[in-house]
Amino acid sequence: MYKIVEKTPLNPTVTKMVIEAPLVAKKAQAGQFIIVRAKDDSERIPLTVADYDREAGTVTIIFQIVGGGTMELNTLNAGESVHDFVGPLGKPSHLDGLKKVAVVGGGVGCAIAYPTAKRLHELGAEVHSIVGFRNKDLVILEKEFEAVSNKMVLMTDDGSYGQKGLVTNALEALIQEGNQYDEVIAIGPLIMMKFVAQLTKKYNIKTTVSMNPIMIDGTGMCGGCRLTVGGETKFACVDGPDFDGHLVDFDEAMHRGTMYKDFEAHAREASCNLLNKEVE
Repeated sequence: MYKIVEKTPLNPTVTKMVIEAPLVAKKAQAGQFIIVRAKDDSERIPLTVADYDREAGTVTIIFQIVGGGTMELNTLNAGESVHDFVGPLGKPSHLDGLKKVAVVGGGVGCAIAYPTAKRLHELGAEVHSIVGFRNKDLVILEKEFEAVSNKMVLMTDDGSYGQKGLVTNALEALIQEGNQYDEVIAIGPLIMMKFVAQLTKKYNIKTTVSMNPIMIDGTGMCGGCRLTVGGETKFACVDGPDFDGHLVDFDEAMHRGTMYKDFEAHAREASCNLLNKEVE
């Protein structure tokens, strides 16, 4: 059992938890993920390591409440424990040697982009962070990004906070200002990463994307995270989750992602009914 030492709602649908897991904290690196089960009969949920504290022996996870598993996880509070917390899994992000990087995060993907920006900052790189959300109410980790970024641009689709527009608008503006990036690292919805990669290809800038949005069981056995990269079949959880954004077949990945919508809707409904019965 792994104790929850802190639970904080970041917005109406996103929650941060700090978990006591010394062995995971000892080895965790930016880009890796863990598998968590809220209870002994819960589904396995792969979640990226959002932060870690080796001295305190804690690992931070940030999750969006979208399905039955995350709804169940969100019922637990500080002082309680999650049943399983396995990791770190996946390959760490390759960040050494980079001097100037643009880190692009979208929505809850900013929870994954943040540890990448933080690690680059620790390594002495110049970090330009571009984060995007649908509206002001969904903004997360603003102060955290500011603390590890030489430049930060916050975008909202509706202009209710920061600048109005898409992250690609901000990224192209920075490129056209003369910023020469060693690499662009994009983490967020598949459609966002697709258009970031299309933009950077035009400017011949190396681009890494994190394909964690399509992971399910985290071991490669389920095949749910299968994708095509440069014409070859890869598995996000064991070969990644980081890949060359210019080689990923995003259209295929997005099509596969729609396969689980009905299942998630059913799981959500079942969890809501179960939680309502527990309240009664």
